[in-house]
Amino acid sequence: MAISTHQGENIKSIREIRKMKQETLAELMGDDWTQKKISLLEGKESIEPEILEQAAKALNTSVDAIKNYDPEAVVNFITNHFHDNSINNGGGSGSINNCTFNPLDKLMEVIDKNEKLYERLLQAEREKVEMMERLLGKK
Repeated sequence: MAISTHQGENIKSIREIRKMKQETLAELMGDDWTQKKISLLEGKESIEPEILEQAAKALNTSVDAIKNYDPEAVVNFITNHFHDNSINNGGGSGSINNCTFNPLDKLMEVIDKNEKLYERLLQAEREKVEMMERLLGKK
């Protein structure tokens, strides 16, 4: 496994893994950046440390991850990870279901939160009505 020393290509690979367009990366890097500048950046073998840090921040990764990016290791990890999971989850059916929570529990949590929010909003409206009635002398 050879680590790629072409930092621009590494940025491009990480950007593509994140399904990010050059325009989006340019926006995340700041006002001075355009799609064209990102394209030129991705063509550079070596990148200045401050720009490398800016790119790492925009890509939500570390400078070391960009410097030490190994595309072969990523492919091997993905291949082995999905192959192992498909075997462990039903003998090669290809379905991967690694859900670590019960989706119905999460749904019920959201419903409970919405219900409590509705009750608080309703109570606030009742308090407003009472205050308006007091101000108008109806109580």
